[in-house]
Amino acid sequence: MQSKNPFLLFFLILLIMVIQCTSNNLFGFERRHDSFPESAALSESNLRRSMALIDLSILHFFDPETFEMRRYYNPFTNQKSDEKASVWMYTSGIEAVNSVLHALQVNMKKSNSASLKKDYLKYTKILEKFYNNLDYYLGTFELTSYTQTKMWSVYAVDRVGEKGMANVTGVLNVYDDQMWLVRELLDSYKITGKKEYLEKAEYLTSYILDGWDTTLDGNGNENGGIPWGPGYTTKHACSNSPMITPLVWLSEIYKGKRDEIEHRFIDRQDLKSRRSKLVNKEKYYLGFAKSIYDWQKRNLLNQEGIYSDMLGGCSPDCSIKYDLINGIKYRSNTKLTKAVGESFSYNTGTMISGAVELYMVSKEKEYFDDAERLGKNSFSYFGTLNKEVPSYVSFETNGFKNWFNGILMRSYRDLLKLDKNASNYLQAYQKNLDYGYDHFNYEGFLPTNLLKGWSSDNNENFVEGMFMFTYAAEYAILSEYYTILK
Repeated sequence: MQSKNPFLLFFLILLIMVIQCTSNNLFGFERRHDSFPESAALSESNLRRSMALIDLSILHFFDPETFEMRRYYNPFTNQKSDEKASVWMYTSGIEAVNSVLHALQVNMKKSNSASLKKDYLKYTKILEKFYNNLDYYLGTFELTSYTQTKMWSVYAVDRVGEKGMANVTGVLNVYDDQMWLVRELLDSYKITGKKEYLEKAEYLTSYILDGWDTTLDGNGNENGGIPWGPGYTTKHACSNSPMITPLVWLSEIYKGKRDEIEHRFIDRQDLKSRRSKLVNKEKYYLGFAKSIYDWQKRNLLNQEGIYSDMLGGCSPDCSIKYDLINGIKYRSNTKLTKAVGESFSYNTGTMISGAVELYMVSKEKEYFDDAERLGKNSFSYFGTLNKEVPSYVSFETNGFKNWFNGILMRSYRDLLKLDKNASNYLQAYQKNLDYGYDHFNYEGFLPTNLLKGWSSDNNENFVEGMFMFTYAAEYAILSEYYTILK
């Protein structure tokens, strides 16, 4: 029956409009109206918290003389673990410092603050200290790869007592550790302009791409993919997609330049002879970025629309094999048949970032669509609303997933270039960080699970150093985000 009171009808329509305008977004986020005061306050708060987390971590996880990093610290019992941090864990500190420097640079463009300049100088010096002591993980070995035998100086999983003397043979170094370093070295180069960072990044990139499976199938196509390390045969998402973004960055660095690099490959006529030729760096790096992206999408994208852990299925024989070609030994292909393992958030995150970067340089719609779809799929798969705290999105934190989730968040920052919905994903991280900081901050330390807090047994409250750096990086990224919104 129609209403005979026009004022009542108008009031009802107005009430519905108000409810719609104030309704929650995806996963129950309150819609943000990013006025200058709110964005400015969040930017400053995030930056200060990020720097405080870095300073506290260096104080408690590192030796002041040797800069040796320990893996754990318990703020309740004031105990350090005996276990030294791996190079991957150590690199998380570089990641956090780079993130802070980016945020400081963005803030300095909007403010001529003397304190910001002082902080910037402080963290550039800390960055140098990280790189100066990275060589405690450095070692040299001879590797027979798919196209050559060569001596390489790369980074071991474990730290040793003398710089340059680490054992990096076999399974004692992995390609993904080098990839995270390449990403940070290039980020540091973009921040500081120091040529030494670029040179080291390109050297490690050559080592990583030397691990690309150049062997050919029956149709003359490369089998492709990079094993987890030179001592492995399985090809992991984490030893492929993290390299896509750095390769695009390298391509952009050499855009329009005539610099060349040696490209090693297998002859497609006889399917075995090793060849090499000089090619343009810009095209070389971009071509490899696309090849790695295509390989991972083709082999590891699963039915949930996210990425599986690795390509395996080599049982019962997963051994490394070699061929003798014209009297010279080369690594040969180990047949892998299926994608296996858990889906980890960072493996999808690196593909999101890679898709964004590839779209920005190529404008190919496939990358745009992939990035947008992966953002939506990953957030719904890895995030769970109301699991631990009403209106908050929970992410799994067992194992190393806290850091994995940080890489996923980084990809959402990248995704903002293409998809405004990524701001909703970032707000989930902001809310969780603030909840943990406001409810569970103990002497400046945050627990592994920001929504559940600490254990009732203080002896169990050891914190991973890399997780403290993860929170610092996340806060810095969010500071940069809200500075841009000012």
